[in-house]
Order: sequence, then structure tokens, then C-alpha cells
Amino acid sequence: MLALELKSFHATAHCGSITKAAQQLGISQPTVTSHLRQLETRYGVELFYRQGKGVYLSQQGERLLPQVEQLMQQAAQIDFSLRDLRDLKSGLLRVGATGPYYIMAVLRHFHQAYPGVKMRLSIDNSQRVLSALHDYQLDVIASSALVDDPRLVRLLLASDPLVAVLRVDHPLANRQRVRIVELCRYPILMRESGSMTRELCHQVFRQAGQEPTQLLEIGSREAIGWAIACGLGASLLPLREVPAHPDIISLPLSDVSAHLSEFVYCLKERAQGHAIRAFLEQVQAELPAPV
Repeated sequence: MLALELKSFHATAHCGSITKAAQQLGISQPTVTSHLRQLETRYGVELFYRQGKGVYLSQQGERLLPQVEQLMQQAAQIDFSLRDLRDLKSGLLRVGATGPYYIMAVLRHFHQAYPGVKMRLSIDNSQRVLSALHDYQLDVIASSALVDDPRLVRLLLASDPLVAVLRVDHPLANRQRVRIVELCRYPILMRESGSMTRELCHQVFRQAGQEPTQLLEIGSREAIGWAIACGLGASLLPLREVPAHPDIISLPLSDVSAHLSEFVYCLKERAQGHAIRAFLEQVQAELPAPV
């Protein structure tokens, strides 16, 4: 209420008339009169001298006016900043992801559409980015984990086939397609426990009724790529995660079919925030398939 009263005081001081102040503010004259009376009564001060149809500031009013003008300038700046946030001319979008492979195109297109919005990308495992989302430390996340939670909005971002990834001189590299039974005869490189890619690989092995004879666990996608390039073994990876390396090739599987999906999540209660909503719209434009 104080803000409205001070706004009426500011307008009246500049207009020299309650009628003109009311017209400037777009409210009724009795409302402005009420604001001024409440302000003077509450604090026991006389802010204006009344003379005919006009008013002019008392000494107390003159002392108050510079402070109120400063407050009005701050209010105008706040209004300007909030309009910028609404129109996505400024702000910060905090994005979490388990890897850069699927989210980068969305980030690029979002930045092109809203260059004034800063973006911060954090890479971590699914459990940590999901926890950060629930703790309001991230605004949206991308993860291959399929989470059914009524508190979340979930959109499908991508779906990639699992392929065999080999060094160019691997014994199976000259094939058009690879069977799991053949691949399991050679060393297999796998992600660490808890990885969605590792879980999908085990599903593929079970589906084919096979078990790798040699298994080497490696804790990151990048390290698996280097291990393949160095000839330590082959691996199963989503197609878009295949390293771009001259000594590495990928081949489709012939006896099983498996896909790794990537999802975007946000808190349902925050889905209508301007930046988050615009980001979700961008995800749908990339692959318009809500699930």
C-alpha cells in the first residue's frame, strides 16, 4: 500500500494538482486524495499545502521528494528488468546434462533465438543432475534415464541406435554388420556401473544370449574412444556418441536392435517460466515428440 501512496505523492508533487496526478496515474481523483490523506495521517506529517484547486509541497514534502524520486527510478529499473526477463532479453538458464552429444544443438538454437539469455551447462551423471533439478540448482536437465515422476515434465530429445564401435583393423571391421555372438569373442569395453549405456549393453547381451569373454570397464565416453583407437577392444555405443577419429568405425548390429533415448526434464511447477518454456519449445522443435 505504501508504494501506491508514494506513487500518488510523486505524481501530485510534479503535477501540482490532484486532478492532473489522477489523470497521469490513470486512477480516480478520490483515490489519489485517499492515498495522500493516508500517508499524512499514518506518519503525522503535512506533505502538501492546499491552495484553491492546486497543491504545493510543504517543507516536509520537499524533504521527502528526492527520496521518493530515487525510489520511482528504482521501480522503473525493476520494471524494465522484469520486462527484459519476460521477453528473454536477459536472464540465466542453468542446464544440466549427462553428456554433450544431444543437448548442444538445442543450446545453439536457443542462443540464436535469445542471445541475451546467458546459459550455464553442467555435465554430471543422471543421479546428480536430477537431484540438482529438484533442489532448484538447475532449470532443465538432459538425461538418458527414464524417470516417471509426477513432479516432472519429460520430453523426448533423441533416440539413437546402439552400434558396434571398432578400430579400423579389428578382425570384424570388414563386415557390413556385426552379430553380438561374434563381437563377444573379442575384448569389450564398457562404461562403469550405473551408466545407462552399460545397462543397455547388458540388455543387448541378454537378448542375444551371449556374455563377453573379456570385459574392460572404463569410466568415461572419452576414455572408451581412446581405448578403441589404441586397440584395447570394441564397444557398443549410441550412434551419435561414436568418436570422430580416423582409426574408429561403427557398424550396425545384425541380430539385435536397441536404442538409447535422451530425455529433457524440468520441474512441472516451473514449466511456465519464460526461459524454461522457451527451452522446452526448442526441444520440441528439434524432435517434436512429447512422451
